[in-house]
Amino acid sequence: MEPRARAGKNVGKMNFSHAELAQLLYAHGDIKNPMPETVRVLDEILTDFMQSIAFEANRAANYSGRQKIKYEDFEFAFRKNPSFLGKVQEVFEKQKEIKKAREILRDGEDEIMKDAAEEEKRKEKAAPKTNKVEEELGEADDDAEAEADALGKRR
Repeated sequence: MEPRARAGKNVGKMNFSHAELAQLLYAHGDIKNPMPETVRVLDEILTDFMQSIAFEANRAANYSGRQKIKYEDFEFAFRKNPSFLGKVQEVFEKQKEIKKAREILRDGEDEIMKDAAEEEKRKEKAAPKTNKVEEELGEADDDAEAEADALGKRR
């Protein structure tokens, strides 16, 4: 189905939640509880904008002979509006920074775990081995020890 033909499917339906759009309006200077008509109009505007950008990105991908849309296709779609293009580029740069930070953190955790395992092995080798088996104590043992102490103190 042609992407523009799909746009007619959502006419009259809200694609974003009322609460999200109300918060967006409030963040940009509107009242806390905007009129339902205002929210509906904003929903239509946002939906139309997103569909048009996705359509342009899809055309760029098809022109390149791909079925999947890539980041570069959105860059091409935003080429006429430098402020939108800058915001999209900023979001993807932040995403790359977050990904690098997660890899560094994961690598650091792996090194810490390896160091801890090596330290544990060194301690096991250094400690003298004894055939003494430690018995796990339960509550019954605690009671028996307490009774034995009590009897020993009385004598």
